Amino acid sequence: MSTTIGTLFEQTVTKFPDKEAIVYVQKNLRFTYAEWNDRVNKTANAFLDAGVKKGDRVSTFLFNTEELATAYFACAKIGAVFNPINFRLAADELLFIVEDASPKIVLFEKALASQINEVRKDIPEISYWYVDSDTPEYAENFHEKVHEAGSDRPDSNVQEEDLYAIMYTSGTTGRPKGVMHSHREMVEQSLILIASTKLTEDDRGLVTAPMFHCAELHCAFLPRVHVGALNIITHHFEPKRTLELIEEEKVSLFFSAPTMWNMMLQESLDDYDLTTLRLGLYGAAPMAPALVNAIQEHFGCELVQAYGMTEMGPAVTFLNEKDQVRKAGSAGKACLNHEIRIVRPREAGRPSEPDDIMNPGETGELIVKGPCMMQGYFNREEATRNAIYKGWYYSGDAASFDDEGYLWIADRVDDMIISGGENIYPREIEDVLYEHPGILDVAVLGEPDEKWGESVMAVIVRKNDSLSEQDLDRFCQESTKLADYKRPRRYLFVDELPRNASGKIQKFMLKNELVKSNG
Repeated sequence: MSTTIGTLFEQTVTKFPDKEAIVYVQKNLRFTYAEWNDRVNKTANAFLDAGVKKGDRVSTFLFNTEELATAYFACAKIGAVFNPINFRLAADELLFIVEDASPKIVLFEKALASQINEVRKDIPEISYWYVDSDTPEYAENFHEKVHEAGSDRPDSNVQEEDLYAIMYTSGTTGRPKGVMHSHREMVEQSLILIASTKLTEDDRGLVTAPMFHCAELHCAFLPRVHVGALNIITHHFEPKRTLELIEEEKVSLFFSAPTMWNMMLQESLDDYDLTTLRLGLYGAAPMAPALVNAIQEHFGCELVQAYGMTEMGPAVTFLNEKDQVRKAGSAGKACLNHEIRIVRPREAGRPSEPDDIMNPGETGELIVKGPCMMQGYFNREEATRNAIYKGWYYSGDAASFDDEGYLWIADRVDDMIISGGENIYPREIEDVLYEHPGILDVAVLGEPDEKWGESVMAVIVRKNDSLSEQDLDRFCQESTKLADYKRPRRYLFVDELPRNASGKIQKFMLKNELVKSNG
């Protein structure tokens, strides 16, 4: 028998039928694994009754909900392709993905009904299933469909090499692409995370990061189900509520993007009992060394960083707890069964040869090989050929190795600033600025300069209005970590930075706004 996401789930149910499996905080639902399996079977049969066949897509446009978690395993059991969609998307962005994925069914909730209402006008042939009460006239009620379905194990023939999900990229540079993953790839990913985070059935994990994103879904939620641990699902991230739940549910570990950790640090942490927390997993965006130190001081838990990308499942490297201070800012070393290299940056848009390897300390493009690599991009053959070359995935991340073999991500290749012929990577400037106590968030980018080609600009979210450009310029001049040519020549203060669901800053949006304002 091949191991699929569906059989993985059923194996856990067999081992721990009476153990609590999930808690859905917003509806005060608590299911054992046996109870949850019954609900998963009914959902799978409801999909089959609606005409969903193996290989058909089922999309979810939901926040973190019990319905999303249940549909996830229901799809896996019958060979339907799971397609979770970013709940932050506007109607036009949602329409692009729904047209591209062409699902049989879309699950959605009340908070997102306005976007769905716009999409269904253009694509009325899709079946829209509503997970709340007061179902719109154009939709069908998810819970009624599930209630009417049988609870027997669905009859299916799903193999580990079958397509399991289409996960759309976060779109930091434009339109997202659908990343195709097989069952086997994500079983491998789950095993890697279990080993790296020392997961056991006694763990109590909190789901606060978006489940439509592979960082939460594949690095946190799925591995916990794999070992029989508990998943406590909260609808969306709220810093104060997250801290309350750690205390109330005796949470032992959870994943958060750096911006989420930073938001929690702004709360009165002494008001909460956080002693059950043993591990904080972070990733999806770099974390400044100053933030690492603050988390360790105030939360008292160990930290593990996972660096990666949707195309690889996502985890590619880990920075383990013992290196958090000594190697703060590094992405760590390759995870189990993965190989990473730094090769010469591509020229004229063509990838370098995998054997054109850079020396330690030299910056090039990161390429990756491992068992969790995507099958390719859905409906994007040319994009797949550009991304995968000679069995290696070309990440587009500029990076280097140090003398001990630790990986350091400089930035996206496309975000590199060239000023006076010098290559400048925004992240090292951002890390220095994060050390200023008056800065809440920061993004560094290049802007056109007649003399130097490009000059460095910093976009700042400040903690209070008293922070000035002069304060920051003096701070950078006095820093021993920043060469003068890398110092920002202009500062722009904003209320917030545009980020995608995984916490990555969407610099293309900032650049577009700057072009508009200067145009």
